[in-house]
Amino acid sequence: MEQLEGKVALITGGASGIGLALVRRAAAAGMKVAIVDVEKGALDAAVAEVGSSAEVIGLQCDVSNYDEVEATGAAVVDHFGGLHLAVNNAGVSGGGLSWEIPLEDWKWIVDVDLWGVIYGVKAFMPHIIASGGGHIVNTASMAGLTSPPFMSPYNVAKHGVVALSESMFHELAMTHPEVGVTVVCPGWVNTRIHLSERNRPADLAEPPQSDEAEGLRSVVTGLIEGGLDPYVVAGMVFDAVRAGKFYVLTHADWSAAVTDHTARMVAGENPRMSLPGTD
Repeated sequence: MEQLEGKVALITGGASGIGLALVRRAAAAGMKVAIVDVEKGALDAAVAEVGSSAEVIGLQCDVSNYDEVEATGAAVVDHFGGLHLAVNNAGVSGGGLSWEIPLEDWKWIVDVDLWGVIYGVKAFMPHIIASGGGHIVNTASMAGLTSPPFMSPYNVAKHGVVALSESMFHELAMTHPEVGVTVVCPGWVNTRIHLSERNRPADLAEPPQSDEAEGLRSVVTGLIEGGLDPYVVAGMVFDAVRAGKFYVLTHADWSAAVTDHTARMVAGENPRMSLPGTD
């Protein structure tokens, strides 16, 4: 998808972090942009900022609700007349010991991080095809290529996003080569993903936390706050969209962890804990 100017982009989780950086990159490329987010205040602020220099709309949407996702896609097409780039980026995090995490927390995280992407693919892809082609981007994580401890729901969801995207790559090549797909696997990026509790459903109680999980959470918070600028990540994503590149791994120094993980699997060895940045 080399030509972006005048095309229509829809970006979920677009009011903060990597999503907002993607919105800014899309606007700078001359695209019409639908900013989609569940957080109303942040959404309004993003529309006010980016809308001063580009054609944008803001749509509040809970990506864990398919009816809302489907309606969002339809609203974008109704407003702009088409859809060419869809970015399934919305996500939350949480964790603890796998067997102690409440089932309600498992459901919340997997519903947003995996089902939200599945819903986006289901709802947005027909619009992209009908618009003559384009590209779809799914945000996974390095946690979708490795499996750090105390992050099971997030890991499970992100591994699922990678698997879905890889299947789509082959399917699109066989059936709709006019549509490309990219899966993004960020490392530590300076976002607010570790503050996902701000959007925690009101009916979910606070999950129990072990001392080990709390200690790791503190370490991860520091790594995220010192992480890569989201705008740099967004640049990598748009480079991939233009070039038709599938994988985007944002941190070259993490590649060794992926290679080691795969090599151990093939060799029949036990996995080794890897949390790059903590050495």
